[in-house]
Amino acid sequence: MLHSVFDSLGRMIARAPRRFVLVWVALTAACAALALYGVAGETLFERLTTGNPSVPGSESQQAEEILTEVTSSGASLTLVVEGAAPAPELAEAVAEARADLGGIIGVAGVIDPYVLPEGPTSPAAAPLVAQDGDGFLVVVDLDPELGPEDEDEALAAVEERLRAVPEDLAAAGASGATGQVGGTSLIVEEITAQVEEDLTTGEAIALPVALLVMILVFGGFMAASMPMAGAIASIAGGLGSVYGLSHWLEMDSSVVNVVTILGLGLSIDYGLLIVSRFREELHALVDADGGAAVRTRRGDGAVEAALRRTMATAGRTVAFSALTVAISISGLLVFEPAILRAFGAAGVAVILVAVATALTLVPALLRLAGRRLLRPGLVGRVPGLRAVLARTGDVASEEGVFSRLAAWVQRRPWRVLGGSLLVLGVLAIPLAHLELRNSTIELLPEGSEQRTYVETIAESYPGSAQAPVLALAEAPLAEVTAWADSLATLPGVASVDPPSAVGAYVVVGIRPDSDDPGGAVARDVVQEVRDVEAPFPTWVTGQAANQIDFTAGLVERAPWALGVVVLATFVLLFLMTGSLVIPVKALLTNAVSLAASLGVLVWVFQDGNLSGLLRFTSTGGIETYVLALVVAFGFGLAMDYEVFLLSRIKELWDRGATNDEAVRLGLQRSGRIITAAALIIVVVFTGFVFGKLLVIKEVGFSLAVAVLIDATLVRMLLVPATMTLLGRYNWWAPGPLKRLQARMSLAH
Repeated sequence: MLHSVFDSLGRMIARAPRRFVLVWVALTAACAALALYGVAGETLFERLTTGNPSVPGSESQQAEEILTEVTSSGASLTLVVEGAAPAPELAEAVAEARADLGGIIGVAGVIDPYVLPEGPTSPAAAPLVAQDGDGFLVVVDLDPELGPEDEDEALAAVEERLRAVPEDLAAAGASGATGQVGGTSLIVEEITAQVEEDLTTGEAIALPVALLVMILVFGGFMAASMPMAGAIASIAGGLGSVYGLSHWLEMDSSVVNVVTILGLGLSIDYGLLIVSRFREELHALVDADGGAAVRTRRGDGAVEAALRRTMATAGRTVAFSALTVAISISGLLVFEPAILRAFGAAGVAVILVAVATALTLVPALLRLAGRRLLRPGLVGRVPGLRAVLARTGDVASEEGVFSRLAAWVQRRPWRVLGGSLLVLGVLAIPLAHLELRNSTIELLPEGSEQRTYVETIAESYPGSAQAPVLALAEAPLAEVTAWADSLATLPGVASVDPPSAVGAYVVVGIRPDSDDPGGAVARDVVQEVRDVEAPFPTWVTGQAANQIDFTAGLVERAPWALGVVVLATFVLLFLMTGSLVIPVKALLTNAVSLAASLGVLVWVFQDGNLSGLLRFTSTGGIETYVLALVVAFGFGLAMDYEVFLLSRIKELWDRGATNDEAVRLGLQRSGRIITAAALIIVVVFTGFVFGKLLVIKEVGFSLAVAVLIDATLVRMLLVPATMTLLGRYNWWAPGPLKRLQARMSLAH
């Protein structure tokens, strides 16, 4: 049944290829316009959010919701003035700026050291004056009742006026005055802008290099351009899908980059497999026909037959592969945090777009190109490149580099197995000291305006900076004050801020004896505060508390996510191979490969190795949701290559080859495609390592490493070694299950 479905799709495309191409051109343009211009002028990047990932229903999230509900303050912006002590001669300039700011529609209040009756040197002004006395703050609060558009206009006007204040101070005599304007809205804006910039940088690196690799694989530009056309359509379709999902799910800024690079890489992978198989089938048909009629023409029987065979074999493999990757990523939907659900939903949507382009757009382009794909391209006529392309271009030879590699492995399977596991085990060692983090402003590169602003506030204005740990109590102020006094004696607590009433609640700021708001000391303080008994309801929130709750949420739901993915993958691999042994082997080898990849991630980003080369500053841990993403995406990509390899081996086994022959020839026929596809994926992910947002660096690097390890050490050495040792047992399954699989065969 499945064979007939894909054969019918191939026949449909062969008879109306231009229609499919035109539909994809229209869809690509529409999706790109939707993402870049949006509806009513609201673009995709304007709909993105940023902030601490949280778990619905957790203690920290409940506290944040209560604070949001009872706090009546609106948005605000703050000017940090440096190089200008709050002297009396500056009072007039500051007063003029205050008046201008107060006159902006939507501004509820302006606070600076000069507004206090006692003057800028009074104790009451201390939180607004730098610790060294060489600077001060100007804080502007907006009316909380402002609508979104009015708030945006007010923020823009306030920002413009605040940036002009240092010039006013310089004119008044403070020649060295400089200023930084910051606030939540500007932090979100800077992170979103960095996402957009990193996306452009990554694609600018990845697309040209990927095209070059495919030219080497196919020996010409025409064949190489077809997967690239699918990739471009996938990027636009992926962005359009994320835009649509943003109306139902809160989309974090990092979602766009991660799912785009996933869709780009998979689209090229699938297109590569389709084009390669089409050329192989067309070669066989034309050779059997004596090579007649090289020129394309409408109704070319050989081209249509090759396309239908391609869709019935490689098309099914692509569909099955995409299904396994989608299942792996859909495991993220089991978790409660909105950011993981967003990654899961967007990832599945982008995979559907990628497989759609590979199964419709790329075949339509192949049908239009026809037999021209068999002729040497112009690139092959360039002096010096002909010899290179002769070695790298796709060929249907039964013997080659990969068959010789497999034969070498089969002569010493135990040693290869032991050596491979030893290398993977060594790479996984750093995973033993994994430290998880939920960073905020640290995700921006050092030297960025908003990161510098936040660091300046924390260092020079500790009295105005919010305490890293917040305790929220539902009780009268007097009762909470007595309870708060006991918190000062807890281990790791440096000081406790005076409790302040907010509606029916009281907020207590607790400052750990550490500069790291999400570090081990802060997390220990959170646990200590939560363990202290109180005669009234209490909640603890803040970066460290959020991190504890987020990690606990992952641990709680991880068995369910893992169970769903493992069971579904096991069933799908059984349906493809008819074996109960191969799915178990695949799951175990993928687990070992993932552990090695995560070990490298910890060694680089947590331990800080290669920080100079990759241009980042370690936060002392790995972002919590990055770990979940790498496991889900890395497992899916590993299964991608597992399917590519096993489909060829199973095809040969079904034709009567021995186990060792099937492994050797299967690796020869799929090894070049796996290597090329992996190289392209590595290039795509590496392109995003050159971005500046830390979380994108971590995801891009870790997935590039995961693919590199899996496509080389695992697929080329570990898998052939284990399949050689298992022999005929690879294909074992009880008779009734064998018959069930035969009716639902997914072989390539």
